[in-house]
Amino acid sequence: MNAVHQFTAGFTTGDAISNEALVMRSVFRRWGAASNIFSEAGRVLPELRRDSIDVSEAAEAIRPCDVALLHLSIGSVVNDAFAALRCRKAILYHNITPASFFRGLNEPVARSLEWGRRQAAELAGAASVVMACSRFNAAELEALGYRGVGVLPLMLDFDRLLLEPDRRMMRRLGDGKANVLFVGRGVPNKRIEDVLEAFAFFQAGVRPDSRLVIAGSHAGMERYHAVLKARVRSLGLRDVVFAGALRQEELNAAYRSASLFLSMSEHEGFCIPLVESMCFGVPVLAFAAAAVPETMDGAGVLFRDKRFPEVAEMMGRLASDQALRKAVLARQRGRFERYTAQDLEGSLRAQLAPLLD
Repeated sequence: MNAVHQFTAGFTTGDAISNEALVMRSVFRRWGAASNIFSEAGRVLPELRRDSIDVSEAAEAIRPCDVALLHLSIGSVVNDAFAALRCRKAILYHNITPASFFRGLNEPVARSLEWGRRQAAELAGAASVVMACSRFNAAELEALGYRGVGVLPLMLDFDRLLLEPDRRMMRRLGDGKANVLFVGRGVPNKRIEDVLEAFAFFQAGVRPDSRLVIAGSHAGMERYHAVLKARVRSLGLRDVVFAGALRQEELNAAYRSASLFLSMSEHEGFCIPLVESMCFGVPVLAFAAAAVPETMDGAGVLFRDKRFPEVAEMMGRLASDQALRKAVLARQRGRFERYTAQDLEGSLRAQLAPLLD
């Protein structure tokens, strides 16, 4: 079989694209194909360099009969290196967040996102196979002139969710308070400031014995993180935990201890924590933006207006109304079962079939 190599802008622990690249590498190797991951060296954590090859080595390593699969998500020299390759090509689009979210908070990231949008437009027609991890993402590519875009939902490693929850974290969060959880990178499109606003109404008027746990790295977004901490002080909030990047066992403990998951994000290409919450039996309350309704697929509780007092009231019902909670969790279990029942490996092979012969 032809080699199938992947290209990612970066390669980091806990990153959705990095995790999927590892899952796919195992799949490709199981098919009998040689498979490596090429990334921009400056965006690879030192401890992960054994799993990634500098993209500068790709041109010499890849033969015309090989397949190159680009995970497209941000502006990068990796995208240009992919475009220059003389081989069989596929693109998997994970979405590029609009740069406007980062203006005034991280200008270099904003410029990288704008660059990524330009590169995405330039890559139209460069690959014989084009996929996106949601219908929402596929529509973005089609608006750029891509044709025949297939949808391949994220191939997730659910085994990591079975790891024993960290006991220390379980004790810390298991004191009887209502734990409101948000999981995701500390970036502006997640609108964590709106999570804080909703929690303020929840803590003040619904459940005074409550805690907000925000789990996710804010590396590179220190200015935004400072804004959030200042907002906590101005709102007079208690028990707000900025947990940062957690080990998987700690993250599992956070999910196990959660009363509900709250998302205020305004731009998502998929949003893995929604599915993870379903796996752990945590009711989801989410702003219905971008790909979120598609990922939820009729499960959880969605809202389209950020009226914080009403959001707080629904938070209270999800945390305390056992009949409602039972009904919501039943629909979420159904969605999770539908997701995990998909033959995503078979779909991947079918979509790549024109390149594998």
